[in-house]
Amino acid sequence: MYNWDKIIIELFWSSGGSMMVVQDSLNYFLISVSNRRNLELCIKHALAGFTNSVNGFWAFLDIEIGDYVSFLYGARAKNLYRVVGKAAYRDAENLPPWDPITFKSSGKTYYFPFRLYLKPERRLDESMVKPEFLYVAENLLLRGGYRKTHFHADTITFYNVSTMGEPYNRDVERLEVEGEEFTPKLVFKREYQEIPIKYYIREQILQSLIRNRLRETILEDILNYFSIDNDPEEFEILGEKALPEGYIDIFIKLRHPPGANKYILVEVKTGKASKKDIKQLEKYLQEFKGETAGGVLIAKDYAENIPKYPNILKVKYHFNDIDKDNEYTFPELLGKVCLDLLL
Repeated sequence: MYNWDKIIIELFWSSGGSMMVVQDSLNYFLISVSNRRNLELCIKHALAGFTNSVNGFWAFLDIEIGDYVSFLYGARAKNLYRVVGKAAYRDAENLPPWDPITFKSSGKTYYFPFRLYLKPERRLDESMVKPEFLYVAENLLLRGGYRKTHFHADTITFYNVSTMGEPYNRDVERLEVEGEEFTPKLVFKREYQEIPIKYYIREQILQSLIRNRLRETILEDILNYFSIDNDPEEFEILGEKALPEGYIDIFIKLRHPPGANKYILVEVKTGKASKKDIKQLEKYLQEFKGETAGGVLIAKDYAENIPKYPNILKVKYHFNDIDKDNEYTFPELLGKVCLDLLL
């Protein structure tokens, strides 16, 4: 069996402490697995891996130490784990346990430099058609399949999963990885990208940065703008949610709604927002039949011809004190994200 306290300490110091993040809320994710063999290896070693694709890197950033995860394969949720460590490895093409994957449609080959070390909590094998998985199942159905590395589930789903199956009491075979660790960086210019060492900041990565900054920056201001008298701590801030008309980048809702919920839909644009973006957000708001408190559009700038909409709050983002020729870790950029309301 693993010595989990020892693993946490080893991972923390081997990464120079950069992977340790203090959380202000609990998060639960379902991690998509591409084939049965990879699922067996994940369970055998209590290990999750993400490819060197942009989406794989996004998942690695999104899921933090202390979060809970299950594996998602064949429309079934497998086991419940707590994330106890994170690591990224150079030259991971030849590192166990997973073989590189080549996709027929694109011909591209991906490998697994990004790893999560997991502590098993519960052993379960549950169908996603159960009502307890409704929040995630809607995402799957509206996407017509997975086509996503990870799904951010809500608190109610996590509480349901925590009562399923039985405590995990099987041995786990720890995998000794003899590879050189590195800390992945983010860059502001595409020509500086060097996958998997450095990634250009795309919309998915910006979404993750902003989602992690909303509570400590402008969430209370957003609630005040829409005349919501609930405490900010009553809300959970979730990642991308699929809708019949598209995808909401960030989904804010009450953790425990008393009868009716209060939804706030957040769209993130890396560049200048236009009137078209406002119209799109208005269309999303109509999907929730009166339970939406309002929408928030976050962009770097706004076109001059955008009128004011009372049910949509405009926000500008920028990074404080950065050099666009430099490179930054995710925690470094997280501390530099600034969000300004346009009232």
